[in-house]
Amino acid sequence: MQGYNAIVVLSENAEKMLMCIRSKNPYQGLSNFVGGKIEENETGMDAAYRELEEETGITQKDIVLSHLMDFSYPLEDIYLEIYVGRCNKAVAVHGEENDLYWSSLDQDFFDVTRYAGEGNIGHIMLHVKMHPELWK
Repeated sequence: MQGYNAIVVLSENAEKMLMCIRSKNPYQGLSNFVGGKIEENETGMDAAYRELEEETGITQKDIVLSHLMDFSYPLEDIYLEIYVGRCNKAVAVHGEENDLYWSSLDQDFFDVTRYAGEGNIGHIMLHVKMHPELWK
């Protein structure tokens, strides 16, 4: 089974969340969390920090990640690990693969015309709000 991760990155004041606009399919043109593949012989947490730095420039010095939840898709032979963290300072982000932006948290993340994942972003954000101990 191929592993992937998605990372919920909150701003230092927890008022915004980092999103990317996907440049390719699946979900081309839709907003999504940053993340990527978990490489063979790599832990999920190590992959999350690596992908975060590669896609945004945010390093392990800038954020502490916590493992929030997992999704398993046996018919596609993949699983997805979800991480959450809050930046410990204002950080300048940059992305080469996808455009990045800071989103307000009052969006309808269940809107599948704007957000990737068939409503999963909305579901994940409900759990982020249910577990502030992971990012406060």
